Amino acid sequence: MPMMTIQVGNTRYAVSLNDNATTQALTQKLPMTLKMDELNGNEKFHYLSETLPTDSQRVGRIKSGDVMLYGSDCLVIFYKDFSTSYSYTPIGRIEDPTGLAQALGRGSVEVTFSNR
Repeated sequence: MPMMTIQVGNTRYAVSLNDNATTQALTQKLPMTLKMDELNGNEKFHYLSETLPTDSQRVGRIKSGDVMLYGSDCLVIFYKDFSTSYSYTPIGRIEDPTGLAQALGRGSVEVTFSNR
């Protein structure tokens, strides 16, 4: 299974990637450091400068550690579990999201995405 690393401050998280066109297009842009903004007390997001291919689906339930694409250009890291009626294209999942909410903190945060 392909992997990616997300780093917040000094904390690194391994991400198991889905095998789809979205993930392939994203990993070709790595490494990249993004300023991710807070939304709803459960996610960090960043609008990319370019669109990515999508295969949007109603996921129903979000789990802490999910990495998804909203629309065709909004990269999202979720740090809480909740139900949703929104559609996303799954990119991958942080293998061990322990401490993720604390690492991401409140407000905006810099997150580095890199190939593993």
